[in-house]
Amino acid sequence: MKKMLTLFAVILAIGLGAPHADAKKFGGGKSFGKSYKTAPTQPAAKPVDNKNPTLNAQTAPKKSGLMGGLLGGLLAGGLFAYLLGSGAFEGLQGMDFLLIALLALGAVFLIRALRKGKVAAAQPQQAYAGYQPSQHSAPQQFEQSHGAPQATGFADSDVPFRLPPGFDMNGFLSGARDHYRTLQEAWNKNDLEKVREYVSPELFAQLSAERAELSGEQHTEVMYVDTQLVRADYGSDWAQVSVRFSGRYMDRQEQVEEDIKEVWHLERNIAQQDAPWHIVGIEQL
Repeated sequence: MKKMLTLFAVILAIGLGAPHADAKKFGGGKSFGKSYKTAPTQPAAKPVDNKNPTLNAQTAPKKSGLMGGLLGGLLAGGLFAYLLGSGAFEGLQGMDFLLIALLALGAVFLIRALRKGKVAAAQPQQAYAGYQPSQHSAPQQFEQSHGAPQATGFADSDVPFRLPPGFDMNGFLSGARDHYRTLQEAWNKNDLEKVREYVSPELFAQLSAERAELSGEQHTEVMYVDTQLVRADYGSDWAQVSVRFSGRYMDRQEQVEEDIKEVWHLERNIAQQDAPWHIVGIEQL
């Protein structure tokens, strides 16, 4: 019995130490194309409660992901090798191994179910929970032609913030949220023709090669996303803007949940009437 419990512990440690599968979002979570310096965003500092160190420990960022999985796997592998050398598995029969494997598998499923329940409970109730897709999702609808206040730059920064003439920043950012979801759906379905409408030819070639490495339909869902304009500039016949996306997405098949932290760089030929905005770069943060 002692040997069976030892083997069960090893199998369970290996199962828990395995890294999670990466959720597949638009672009494969990589940076492509052009990149520009953008305005930094300062997250709000959390107050430290000197009278309650337990609370501070709970709010501290938790380390997880690849390093946690690798360390867990290495520790479990080392324990496994040690037990093999010490003869801990001698005398066990085939049914013993089968019983232990089933128990370990059940424990892993139970832990995953508990994690899933915590994720559902902790999911923020955002204004986008009742999201309704826009009736117009063509690239031209990134911007609506209305007046907007002009700005010359960010405070204490060399990042330009010169809005193109007639640029409606609020309408643009609202459209950008819709297009983020539209492109994720196209990426899931491997609808590259839809992707082509939104990106430059150079970026499309890179994204097509990246999507070809994925097999079949993906199951990534944008849970919520917010946008912020972090760069803007224009010349006699061109305009550039950079939009920062932040939010949360989930791979429904793998039950893997990750943050959205990326910037899209877009360009437009303003010398051409009704020219669409095209994404020329995707930058992961």
